[in-house]
Amino acid sequence: MAPPLGAAAPGRYDARVSATDRLLEIMARLRDPEEGCPWDLEQDFESLAPYAIEEAYEVEDAIRRGDPAHLREELGDLLLQVVFQAQIAREKGLFDFEDVAGALADKLVARHPHVFGDAEVRTAAAQEAAWERAKESERQARGEPGDPLSAVPRSLPALLRAAKLARRAARAGHPLLPAEADPGAVLGPGVERLAAAIREGTEARAEEALGALLLQTAAVAATRGLDPEAALRRAADRLVEARRDTPAPDRDRPA
Repeated sequence: MAPPLGAAAPGRYDARVSATDRLLEIMARLRDPEEGCPWDLEQDFESLAPYAIEEAYEVEDAIRRGDPAHLREELGDLLLQVVFQAQIAREKGLFDFEDVAGALADKLVARHPHVFGDAEVRTAAAQEAAWERAKESERQARGEPGDPLSAVPRSLPALLRAAKLARRAARAGHPLLPAEADPGAVLGPGVERLAAAIREGTEARAEEALGALLLQTAAVAATRGLDPEAALRRAADRLVEARRDTPAPDRDRPA
């Protein structure tokens, strides 16, 4: 039998219960084996993973649209994914929401010694470098590969992953391109190789050349402090807006 929500009558909630506690109780009720929701009960870590990615993109979209009300809603949907996964983990005896929040709080304190300790960090760039050093130390403590590129998730969108790899490589002292590299000299040969592969009609070679060119583009962007993912997104947005403003062809007009 599921516990009563906020110790209130069915369908009503005790105002003295925090919103977070109420949310956790609702999630527990939805996963109750006897009285829960059939769909919620069928979910597991793997089945929910795509929803977390989707909700993160919807948060980003609400931010770009400058819509605070929509942003609040989408942040709630993203929080649902955290609460849902934490409830499943709790049922398995792995961890719960309090563990998630507590670990995050500990991490924030540990990675901000200039705020919670005696360290001195005077610029955002210095803090970013210190953050990366802390992450590397944590990876080593967990016995993970020392290569910083291996820590970049393969599940990231390809262009975003390529840009992150380029930035990580540069921070590690092994940039994919020197900072003074001429973009034309870097990208020109790649364009030629792609064009030649397309002319030959060899799909595998064309795909390989295209991938190499996109990776080089991300590397060039990294040397200039540009975000290729954001740039491509905005270009796609401009295309959609331009097509939206273009009158539809008159299909009844004779050719």
